[in-house]
Amino acid sequence: MSRPTRRQILHGSAAALAGAALAAPVAFADTAAARPADGHGQAAGDGPSGGHEMPEPFDEMYEGRHIEGWPAGEEGAQNGGHNGSGAHAGRHADPHDGMDFVVRIDNDDLHVMRNADGTWISLVNHYETFTTPRALARAAVRELQGADLVPVVTG
Repeated sequence: MSRPTRRQILHGSAAALAGAALAAPVAFADTAAARPADGHGQAAGDGPSGGHEMPEPFDEMYEGRHIEGWPAGEEGAQNGGHNGSGAHAGRHADPHDGMDFVVRIDNDDLHVMRNADGTWISLVNHYETFTTPRALARAAVRELQGADLVPVVTG
């Protein structure tokens, strides 16, 4: 039997290495490490019907900040009437017009947007997606690091 040449061994090693490099992302895709954690991203099969149902309202203290959120069309009595209801509702435009969900940090509105895939982004974390507005609000609190939320002025 003849022994392989150095060139044959190098070609074989290069081919095996290239094959492993191309197969690694496919093998890694279904591991627990590849799945989103802490509300980030949207893995296949996570969340109700692909993440397009309206999230649940929330009202909590998180890292010393009061965060709350509710669907924009709700009367929101649990939210202290911050959604445009009350004595001045007929005289002023609703600041939440065009929004699906209202999120507030320490009584200041955080502008949030829903992506086509059902994930959520905000002006604070614009390049990071979240599965729920609650996860988004918590991430914004961490990102703000105690700073006040500056309101968005339109018009």
